[in-house]
Amino acid sequence: MHTIENVYPFFRLMFDLNWDRLLYVAAIVMALLFGTFLGTVLISLP
Repeated sequence: MHTIENVYPFFRLMFDLNWDRLLYVAAIVMALLFGTFLGTVLISLP
């Protein structure tokens, strides 16, 4: 239990410093998924 308590602040600091990078990655992934979805819909049209 002490190990988790000692490691947790490190993860909290990393999250505080890198939340914007996670947001950018999530936005890029969502854009790629939307593009894939749109591409499959447009290809399947007659």
